[in-house]
This record gives sequence, structure tokens and C-alpha cells, in this order.
Amino acid sequence: MLSVLWPLARTPRGLSRSAIDIAFYKAQLAEIDRDAEGGLVAAGDAEGAKAEAARRLLAVADASGPQPSAAAGKKVRLAAIAAAIFVPALALGVYGLVGHPGLPDLPLSARLQEAPARTDILAAIARIEAHLVQNPNDGRGYDVLAPVYMRLGRYDDAVKAYAAASRLLGETPERQSRYGEALVAAANGKVTAAAKEVFEAATAKDPALPRPRFYLGLAAVQNGDKAGAQAIWEKLLAEAPADAPWAPSLRQQLAALTGAPEQAVAAAQPPSGPAANPALAAKIEAMSGGDQASAIHSMVDRLAARLAQNGQDVEGWLRLIRAYAVLNETDKARSALMDAKRNLAADATAKGRIETLARELGLEG
Repeated sequence: MLSVLWPLARTPRGLSRSAIDIAFYKAQLAEIDRDAEGGLVAAGDAEGAKAEAARRLLAVADASGPQPSAAAGKKVRLAAIAAAIFVPALALGVYGLVGHPGLPDLPLSARLQEAPARTDILAAIARIEAHLVQNPNDGRGYDVLAPVYMRLGRYDDAVKAYAAASRLLGETPERQSRYGEALVAAANGKVTAAAKEVFEAATAKDPALPRPRFYLGLAAVQNGDKAGAQAIWEKLLAEAPADAPWAPSLRQQLAALTGAPEQAVAAAQPPSGPAANPALAAKIEAMSGGDQASAIHSMVDRLAARLAQNGQDVEGWLRLIRAYAVLNETDKARSALMDAKRNLAADATAKGRIETLARELGLEG
């Protein structure tokens, strides 16, 4: 607004050319009068010179036009008022279309309270990104940056980084499987056609790699092919090492797929419960439908109450979210997911496990 009002408020500096000419001819007339009074010029010559000077003075005065009037000053003031109203209105209108009025600020106090480790990570990411701007063919930089983007939930950036790393360093089965996982995360847990193609290529190169096989089973579930998914996952479990860290989670996924009641109980209970007590599981299995559902919901409610007292139990949250999903209580599963994220916000590893489960169950978004 200042850039508009400033020219309107400025007044011309110095004299105009016409004002200088008028002053010159007036001075010339005065000089002729002085010369005539001193006898330096004859009376006839003085009158002729004065007439010529007066003629030129009138010509200059006519050419200069009228001086700015009060009406002109009023127009300038009206233009200034209109600019003061129109310019902010235009600016706010454009900002409303392309800006982000609801985006919160990041005050200094909040930045100072940021965990040093996270600050260091963000600074390292910024340095690597700046390096890649100058060296766009450094595949190693993209390969390092991609999993960090995944941990931070920047899935679209992770997809681009894995794609660049694969293009520059080559398509290894492990890199392809992680690229496919980034595509799934960016699609809110859906195994897209592009992701499925990447997983199939990775499996063709390394049939024993578990990650792409799991997602191919998930793709089958999402496409309604439960039998195909069950076959993929059962074979993957049969070939899994005894200490595979992902095996328990996959067993629960398989249990959720088959819909067996005892598996729902296992998903909701810690190892000391029915999952580790075949007799108790068999007892619940032998119950009638209504009693069985009541017993399962009772155990799930107890687990939820325990987590309300101690929200730092990541395994408990995983069981609770999965149990709600198996019981088709999607709203409760999403509510538990949000509570888990809030309680485990300071634990990046635990939060990552929660988010992975949410994507597997289709609860994100």
C-alpha cells in the first residue's frame, strides 16, 4: 500500500521550466525599466523592448496552463483513500486463495524446546538436501535420505528419493521393496498397481525377501482375494526364521484374515493371557456366540483400561488396535491409534511401529 500512496503524496521538487521562463521575463522587464530611468536606453527603444518581453511573458504563461487547483488536490486524496481500501482488500483476497491462514506459527520458544536429537536430524537432512541440489547425481545421498523421510512421515519425498536412488545406483531387491513400501505409505496404506509391480519385480529377483511378499499378500486382501493372501502369508510364515521379528505381527494379520475368535483374543491379550494358555482359549472357543463375544469384548475393555493408566506399553497398543480392527470396530481402532500416537510421541521407534500397523490395517486417513 505504501508503494501506491507514496507517489500520490509526493509534491514536485524545484521549479518547472515554465516558472523559470516567467521569472526570467519579469526580471527582463524590470531591467528595461531601470535602463530607461538611467538614460541608458532611448524611450522608444525601451517601450519596444518592454512590449517584446511582455509578449513573450504572456506566451510562456499561456503555455504553462493553469496551476493545480483545490479540485485536483481533492482527486488525489480520493485516489489515496481508494488505494487504502482496494489494495488491502486485493491482497487479502489473493492470500485467501493461495495462502494458508490456518497454518500455525513456530515461535522461538517452541523451537528452543525442540528435542536436540530431532534438531540434529533436521539439520542433517537440510545439509544432505542442499548437497543434492548441487550434486543431483549422488545416488548414495538419496539412498541415505529415503529411509529418514519414511521415519518422519514424509512419504512423498521418500518415494522420490528411492526412485532417484534406484535410477542412479541400480534396482536391488531390497531397494525395490523399500521403494514399494514408500509407495504404499504415500497411498495411505493401499498397495497401488505401481507398488505391486515393484514388489513383484523384487520378489522375482529374490524370492526369499519377506517384505515384498508381505505386501503382495496385502494387495491380495485389498483386492478381495483372501485365499490368495492366506496362501502367501502362510508360506511366508512357514519359511520364516524362528526369531524373525516380524513373524508375530504377521501371525496376527493372518489371524485377522481368517477371523478365528481365538485369534481375536490373542490379539487383545499379552503373552500371559489366552494366547499362551490353550486351555483358556479352548474354553472361550467352546462358549456360545453371545457369551464368546462378551468374553472377548470384556478382555479388550480391560486392555483398554490398562493402557489408559499406562500409555507407554507399545505392545499393548498394538494388540488393542489390532483387536478392534479384527472385531470390525473401526472407530474404536482409529481412536486407539490416535491415543497411541499421543502417548508414544517421544518414542520414534514405537510410533513407527504403530504407524506401520495402521497402514497394514487401512486405518490411516
